[in-house]
Order: sequence, then C-alpha cells, then structure tokens
Amino acid sequence: MSDVVRYDLRGSAAWITIAREERRNALNPEVTSGLLEGLRRAADDDAARVVVMTGAGEKAFCAGGDLGGFATDASSADQHRARGQLGEVFVAMQSHPKPVLARVNGHALGGGYGLMLAADIVVAVDDATIGTPEIDVGLWPHIITSVIQRNVPRKVALEMMLTGRKIDAREAERWGIVNRSVPRAELDSSIDEYVETLSSKSPLILRLGKRSFYRAQDMAFADAVEFLNGMLTLNLQAEDVAEGVSAFLQKRAPEWKGR
Repeated sequence: MSDVVRYDLRGSAAWITIAREERRNALNPEVTSGLLEGLRRAADDDAARVVVMTGAGEKAFCAGGDLGGFATDASSADQHRARGQLGEVFVAMQSHPKPVLARVNGHALGGGYGLMLAADIVVAVDDATIGTPEIDVGLWPHIITSVIQRNVPRKVALEMMLTGRKIDAREAERWGIVNRSVPRAELDSSIDEYVETLSSKSPLILRLGKRSFYRAQDMAFADAVEFLNGMLTLNLQAEDVAEGVSAFLQKRAPEWKGR
C-alpha cells in the first residue's frame, strides 16, 4: 500500500484510511492511486465483508484536492489522467462487491465531499463541514458533479456549488445527504453497528443488490424494470435464498454460503 493510504483489517471490515493528517487528508495522485489499490485489495480479501473509508486524525475526512500536490512538470495528458483518477475511485466504490461506508471524522470538502457521496452509507460527526468551496478560487467541482447529481437534491446541490456555501453534517442529514450525524464520541460505535449488521447478511445478495441499485439508476424506466426482473431471477437461483427462508421459518440465524 501507499504511504499516504493505510489498509487495515478490523474484524470483518477493511479500513482504508487517507493518512495525510498534516494536509487535512487532501487528495493528490498518490492518494487516489492508494485508494484504488485499497479498494481492489478489499474486494479480494475474503475476511472483509464491509469497507470503511476514513481520514486520519479528527479534523478532516478529506479537505479536497491538494492544489500544490499535482506535478506541474508533467505533460498536459498526464495531468489530465491524474485528475481523472478521482472519478475512477468513485466508479470503484460504487461497483465494489462489498458495502462501502464513509466514516466522516471531520471536514469533507470538494473531492472529499465527492468521496463521501460515492459511499453506500455515510456516518459523519455532527460538526463536520461539508461542501464545494471551489467556486471561491475560480473553479467548478466538475468531477464530483457526477456523484452530487445522484445524491443531493437539485436545488441544494446547485446552491452549494454556485455559492460555495458549506453545511454541517446535521443539515446534511436533514437533506438525506448523510445517513447519520452523530457526536464524535458515538462515531465508531455507529460504524461498528453498521459493520455488524451488514456482516450478518448474505454477501452474495448484498453484491447482487448493490449492483442492481447502481446499474438501474441511470436506465430508462422500462429498461430498469426489465433489468431488475432479470436480477430477481438470478437472485432466486441462489442457495442463500433457500437458507434464508429456512432460517426464518425455523427461527434461527442463517448460515450464508455466499452462493
């Protein structure tokens, strides 16, 4: 793993941590490469049932792009590819076979806001600042628009992007942008609760369900219905369905086979 991104297995959760606390966990090409590597590693790690993404320290989850962290002596093409790598991280998170939790331990700004939104479930400390301040330095949050449009109410999204207004996690929870806004003392217990709950589900059905959700969201309605019907047929052929029904009728915990 990269020096700026740590990978740790904690019980049934793979923790991927941006380790640039002194730079408020800002993004640069090394960080985005490390995140991609961590996500690939978690996908192949049979002991990991859930992925938790977070930042080091208590001040920032990720403060966005490190404006001084991109090599200016690289060619325009290389710089373009390096900037686009953040979009690859978003795709890797949403196509990941396991649920991805964002543990938002502090500010989530710019690209960090995008990372937060690309996660499947978000738990944030209630005083975390969230937003897109790029407009204040003459930039537009182009790449993260892809996840903003899919996760934030339209008028709220445009207001934040056009004005640079930031909100705290409590307001973000009211808008449905984060799942839980909690006091800092409850952050890890809330993450642990989600990890325990998700780890108790069939990994196969979580994978199929997550794939269905994200694939269907951009389809025309009729196409989505047809696609989801096919996914249901695939789901019904899984051994875990028979085990789940049997366990329910016998009033016991299911023993998932993952097939």
